[in-house]
Amino acid sequence: MNDLLSTVDWSRGQFALTAMVHWLFVPLTIGLSLIVAIMESIYLKTKSERWKRLTKFWMLLFGINFACGVATGIILEFEFGTNWSNYSWFVGDIFGAPLAIEGIAAFFLESTFIAVMFFGWNRVSPRFHLLATWLTSVGVCLSAYWILVANAWMQYPAGMEFDPAQMRNVMVSFSDVALSPVAVNKFFHTVLSGWVLGAVFVVGVSCWFICKKSNLGFAKDSIKIASWVGLAGIVLTMWTGDGSAVEVAKVQPMKLAAMEGLYDGSTGQSLVGFGILDPSKQRTDGKDPMLMEVSIPKGLSILATHNPDAFIPGINDLIEGRETGPDGQMAQTLSYAERIEAGKRAQEALRRYDAASSAGDKEAMEAAERDLKADFGYFGYGYLSSPDEAVPPVALTFYAFRVMVMAGGYLLLFFIVMLFLSYRKPRHLESRWLVFFGILTIPVVWIASEAGWIVAEMGRQPWVIQDLLPTRAAVSAIPSGSVQLTFWMFVIVFAGLMTAEVSIMCREISKASRRDILAGEEA
Repeated sequence: MNDLLSTVDWSRGQFALTAMVHWLFVPLTIGLSLIVAIMESIYLKTKSERWKRLTKFWMLLFGINFACGVATGIILEFEFGTNWSNYSWFVGDIFGAPLAIEGIAAFFLESTFIAVMFFGWNRVSPRFHLLATWLTSVGVCLSAYWILVANAWMQYPAGMEFDPAQMRNVMVSFSDVALSPVAVNKFFHTVLSGWVLGAVFVVGVSCWFICKKSNLGFAKDSIKIASWVGLAGIVLTMWTGDGSAVEVAKVQPMKLAAMEGLYDGSTGQSLVGFGILDPSKQRTDGKDPMLMEVSIPKGLSILATHNPDAFIPGINDLIEGRETGPDGQMAQTLSYAERIEAGKRAQEALRRYDAASSAGDKEAMEAAERDLKADFGYFGYGYLSSPDEAVPPVALTFYAFRVMVMAGGYLLLFFIVMLFLSYRKPRHLESRWLVFFGILTIPVVWIASEAGWIVAEMGRQPWVIQDLLPTRAAVSAIPSGSVQLTFWMFVIVFAGLMTAEVSIMCREISKASRRDILAGEEA
């Protein structure tokens, strides 16, 4: 058992490492692809060589980042087979279908036209080159969509049913999987936040040029385009974040409770704008979970249901079976103790089905299958020893959510200021303090982006598939020492990859700062 727990922990750590490193590259790819396409569109319209040079410079940085993202993404997909084989079997073709579509269609699209982007200058017509650039950007978003469909299905397993004969889930409705509200909200929220990150990167690098008193016209033009993209991105990200909160409240109420550090809910529940959790808080001790807080009255009820008087359950409410009903009032459902019993009945029914199948007893198989279907919705709870195991890490989820939200507020103000100065007081863009904040915002936006994924993934623990499969039941039967070895191997590989990307990008930026990118530019 100790080795199993170690295998689970190390497998989780390895996957988290790979996912977080991969996510350093993905949103920048999404954001830069759009900005490059917009700049090339301006070039085609104006026929100005300055916009062509702008496009080529940012396209170069996009290409460097794209290559690193592909390398880490391939490793991530392989880990489903090496570390999470039980999960891969259990999900059947449901999880594999969107990943296959991503590889065959979306990735093929972007990888094909990216070649035209980089090597098609003066070889294809300007209009076809622009089309290739836009299709690359579309391909990047389509790749993100199918990956997010797969991830959203883990959060909200729709469009499937369990086939006891195969001992795994099978897809019954592709549209329910591909177009689930969780998937659609997650896609727009993720892609739009990628616009924000790409925009901040462009603004930050442009501020570096301003700091070096180099390519000032280039930098200010880039700041204008990026700030418009960033402002649109952050406003729409906030809008989709509202939709995501509503979906989380519907299908993952325990995640919402953890995001708020909420143990005992109420009608007209307030929203913690800022707070510090009591680290000594235990679920059943009756103590206030907050050492201090600044709350918005009825804010959480509004955020989760758009009804200021709705009941929002806390962790204790959910464990006792109290949830939000269709009318916004408290509704009684199965307690977590009852769900654990239902999960154990479902697992026992599956064992009976397997034994009856081996014996060729069709009547017993049908009876076992009926019992299995009756309780399958709580199948995963049968692996839990107590209701407390179904509670995610509250502190990590709570603080990560607030880091994301506060950073989002800062970024909204950041882009408003940048646009105002770009059009009203362009000379102020050369201010030392503004340049400092422009560069500083680069790590801020990456921290916000990673915090968002921490909320999404840690907030649904202990589940790999919500309510159906906990992490401990999803791992491969491999020694923990093997996972530890590959973990440290990946640490070295990823460190080298990140070092290579940062050094190559810094070298290209440094080279550009020592020359005049735009012919005839006034410094």
